[in-house]
Amino acid sequence: MENKITLYGASGHAKVIIDILKSNAVTIEAIIDDNPKNETILGISIIKTINFDLKNLNNCIISIGNNRVRKILSSKLNAIFLKAIHPTAIVSKFATIGEGTVVMAGVIINPEAKINNHCIINTGAIIEHDCHIENFAHISPGAFLAGNVTVGEGSHIGIGATIIQGIKIGKWVTVGAGAIIIKDIPDYAVVVGNPGKIIKYNSSNE
Repeated sequence: MENKITLYGASGHAKVIIDILKSNAVTIEAIIDDNPKNETILGISIIKTINFDLKNLNNCIISIGNNRVRKILSSKLNAIFLKAIHPTAIVSKFATIGEGTVVMAGVIINPEAKINNHCIINTGAIIEHDCHIENFAHISPGAFLAGNVTVGEGSHIGIGATIIQGIKIGKWVTVGAGAIIIKDIPDYAVVVGNPGKIIKYNSSNE
C-alpha cells in the first residue's frame, strides 16, 4: 500500500476507511467532497471539490458506500485507485483483490477468491474459495458466501445474509439482511427471507 492517499467522499464509509488506512500507517492527504455536511472527519479536514484540483488526484479510494455512485465516479476521476485491507482481515495469498476495493476488519477471504474493482467487503464477512465478486459490489457485515459463489456487478449482499455454494447472483441485485440464498438470482432482483424469494426488481438504469 502507498504511504499517502486521497479519499473521495466524506461519508460514514469514509470513517471506516480512515481507520483502515491509519491502521496501516498510511497518510491521508485529503478528503474531498462535493457537498460535505461537516468540516472534518475524525480530525481530518474536508476539502470541497471546487477547491481541489482534480488533475492532481493521484492515489485515491472512492469512500462512498453507494454502489452506483462509485461506478460513476470511477469512470470520471483520473486517478490511480488503490485498495485498503484492514490488518485483522485474513486474505489468502492465492486470492485477488482489485483496485479501489476496501476489505474491512475481521474479513476472511479464502484461496482463489477474486474480488474485482471498487468493491466493499464489510466487517466480518466471509468469502470462501473460488468466489468471484464483480465490480462495485458490496458484501455487508457478517455475510457468508460459500465456495464458488458469483456476485454480479453492483450487487448488495445484506448484513448477515448466507449464500450456499455454487450460487450465481446477477448484477445490481439486492439481497436482504439475513436472507438465505439457495438458488440462482437474476439481474436486478430484490430478494428477502429464508429461503430467499424475489419481491421486486431494481431499476435497470445503470
